Amino acid sequence: MLDLGSGGGLDVVLSARRVGPTGHVYGIDATIEMVELARRHATAVGASNVEFLHGTIEDLPLDDESVDVVISNCVIVLSSDKDAVLAEIARVLRPGGRVGISDIVRHGELDGSAPAVDCADRAITVGQYRAALWRAGLDHVSIEPTERLGGGLHNAIVQAAKPRDDAGQRQRSRH
Repeated sequence: MLDLGSGGGLDVVLSARRVGPTGHVYGIDATIEMVELARRHATAVGASNVEFLHGTIEDLPLDDESVDVVISNCVIVLSSDKDAVLAEIARVLRPGGRVGISDIVRHGELDGSAPAVDCADRAITVGQYRAALWRAGLDHVSIEPTERLGGGLHNAIVQAAKPRDDAGQRQRSRH
């Protein structure tokens, strides 16, 4: 499993319990201080099946097809190159691997009343997000806007999967 933008490592440590002693969870963060903090947290709770790596989500420091699941919590919206991020996700996922992302999406044009979030101008629409996932080679795409943030922004749950093989038929979602 891989957590993009793992910060202090909470989601990684929680995921480590879920995958059990035979599983492994990676956390990637662009800030070395957060990687070091996450390592200390993992050590403090005795999580031995985790690894925290310094790197960017546009150029993941992992081998091709090395994880079964990718998660992320409001980090992809921060990237100015979402196509690169999603291509990297597809690269590191094994065939049949799944993506579960919480992110911020735009609904139409920003109306100037967006909450004070630095990423508002980098948020993309649900349609743009869906198209980017498809361009990356992912399928079974579902994007469900959840909480309205105001100003044309919403939280959203983004799910997708990597086809099991090249002959696999893509499933389009109406979400």
